[in-house]
Amino acid sequence: MGGDNDGWADQEQGNGGGSRGGGGEAKRSEIYTYEAPWHVYGMNWSVRRDKKYRLAIASLLEQLSNRVEVVQLDEASGDIAPVLSFDHQYPPTKTMFIPDPHAVRPDLLATSADHLRIWRITSPDDDDGPPANANSGSVRCNGNAQPQQPGVELRCELNGNRNSDYCGPLTSFDWNDADPRRIGTSSIDTTCTIWDVEREAVDTQLIAHDKEVYDIAWGGAGVFASVSADGSVRVFDLRDKEHSTIIYESGSGSGGGSNSSAGDGGAGSPTPLVRLGWNKQDPRYMATIIMDSPKVVVLDIRYPTLPVVELHRHHAPVNAIAWAPHSSCHICTAGDDSQALIWDLSSMGTGSNGGGNGNGNAAAAAAAEGGLDPILAYTAGAEIEQLQWSATQPDWVAIAFANKLQILRVMLLQKAILNKPLAFCLILC
Repeated sequence: MGGDNDGWADQEQGNGGGSRGGGGEAKRSEIYTYEAPWHVYGMNWSVRRDKKYRLAIASLLEQLSNRVEVVQLDEASGDIAPVLSFDHQYPPTKTMFIPDPHAVRPDLLATSADHLRIWRITSPDDDDGPPANANSGSVRCNGNAQPQQPGVELRCELNGNRNSDYCGPLTSFDWNDADPRRIGTSSIDTTCTIWDVEREAVDTQLIAHDKEVYDIAWGGAGVFASVSADGSVRVFDLRDKEHSTIIYESGSGSGGGSNSSAGDGGAGSPTPLVRLGWNKQDPRYMATIIMDSPKVVVLDIRYPTLPVVELHRHHAPVNAIAWAPHSSCHICTAGDDSQALIWDLSSMGTGSNGGGNGNGNAAAAAAAEGGLDPILAYTAGAEIEQLQWSATQPDWVAIAFANKLQILRVMLLQKAILNKPLAFCLILC
């Protein structure tokens, strides 16, 4: 079944032995594995505190009909099992639950593919909600709706193109945790669209880049950033929709030090940027992935175009990044080398111990001799395509590879002194 029995490995001390879920001692396991009947791509954690160990996963099938499953870990048995499953048109590029940790809103799940779809997860205890096809404004919910399946209903299907049923395929989206009414989507048609989910209407649509937009991330209630095939990271403030700030351009030389489109000597043409992660604990920092590159670029928005540090320890292209949800200076990366790596960036000027003017010195020091090393590593059974760090259970990281979902336990031990960085260690049972 893959033989992924080892836990996180301390980079200096070797493996720390976790065990697979599903056995008699699974309750205290460090690793739980779920094997889906299809290749897993879209994946994300639920953030509701009353739904521990719940995730949504989606298939990657080269056909119209795909599947979404909501799965949950049973702590008593150690098994991850489907809670519900439903059909989905086209492979979802992303799944995401509403950011509602205290369960004061309906239990919603969003998926992106040809359109943005909002699903309501119901339970026998729920009061009757709004009809699945209820709609208003410019949004068209699916008139010939998919058959309703127990436990889930298609609340609406959102198409950002008001003039046609066709919508440029959506590459990604992000749900605003500071204002859960808002979802931002990115599309191959060069636009970013901000949706008001409650009104089921477009709030703002921007031509964000010169080429396809591959990812979007919120940095606050009214600020978001996006990355594109044009090789740039751009930050937008909804209070000034006519302008954006270019934070980084991949074609400006190896250090990313110029934001001019005119080629400097040796500067190549832009390489697409495919993923973006914004540090929720310290929104001055974000990280991006360069297409087909083993490098992760960490940026400080106060110093446009100059990376804080570049992380170079992957041996194949990186596919996913996730900042620690409760630490400003830790990040996890995963890629085609089948590795998930955890990094401590506190020495690079991030986090509470980073000085306001130390960015340049930190970046230079990191580039001087071999760069930064990860503090923990995990090797999966195949190329890792998705990675998510649980916001409400921050000692758990989820990865997806081939047809498997794994959740991995990594405990953060925090010093009681505020200005000390967090330290990672594997809990050994």
